[in-house]
Amino acid sequence: MLDRASIVGVLVAVGCLGTGLVIEGLSPLSLWSPAALLFAFGCATGATILQFPGKEMLRIFAVFSNVLRFQTHEPQKIITDLVRYAEMARRDGILALESVLDQIEDPFLVKGLQLAVDGTDPELIRQMMTTELENMEARHARGRKMFEAFAAYGPPMGMVGTLIGLIAMLRNLSDPSSIGPAMALAMTVTLYGVSSCYLFFMPTAKKLAIRSEDEVHVKEMIIRGVLAIQSGDNPRIVEQKLRIYLEPKERGPARA
Repeated sequence: MLDRASIVGVLVAVGCLGTGLVIEGLSPLSLWSPAALLFAFGCATGATILQFPGKEMLRIFAVFSNVLRFQTHEPQKIITDLVRYAEMARRDGILALESVLDQIEDPFLVKGLQLAVDGTDPELIRQMMTTELENMEARHARGRKMFEAFAAYGPPMGMVGTLIGLIAMLRNLSDPSSIGPAMALAMTVTLYGVSSCYLFFMPTAKKLAIRSEDEVHVKEMIIRGVLAIQSGDNPRIVEQKLRIYLEPKERGPARA
């Protein structure tokens, strides 16, 4: 699903920046500087590449796509499905669930139910599914840290560019015409580094963290539901256990 909020956020940030420049009588194109771009983004990119293995950096665009597009998780629907599976297991036996496994889209839920159908020890099911969940969290954290690294290195690299601009200005004090361009470069590099951090890289990292938290929350609910089904809990009890994971306003009335 396309996340319109992320797109709107970027457009609002860029639009406000451009509008502010126009109000002050400046053209947005006046901020364009290839040298500043190299100082701020090029150096920050190099530092980030140095920090992460090459195979991790190759994933950065795939990771960023999770900000713009994401898989929706509907806890209410998952609860409804798990309660239905609990009813099937209680009525026809847990082996009856094998007939619906190929209809389930969530691989994590399929794995849990398959382990339950196979008669796997409940503690082993918990350990296996929890380990997979922890691995997913670690994978998400690595992707998020790449954007956190860009956010961390951007402003300091902007300061480096600022110092270079100041050095260039001081070396040419005898030429008054060179002072303005050198100072403009110094300020532009700082602007690039700071704005990229707080308008793009840091918000992206925060959004990825929220995405990960939501997915972890749903998968924890699935683990609890699978274990409740395997233990033969009454479907109403299964539902009550899982409704705890919903926001209070989303829980609604309990089933009769």
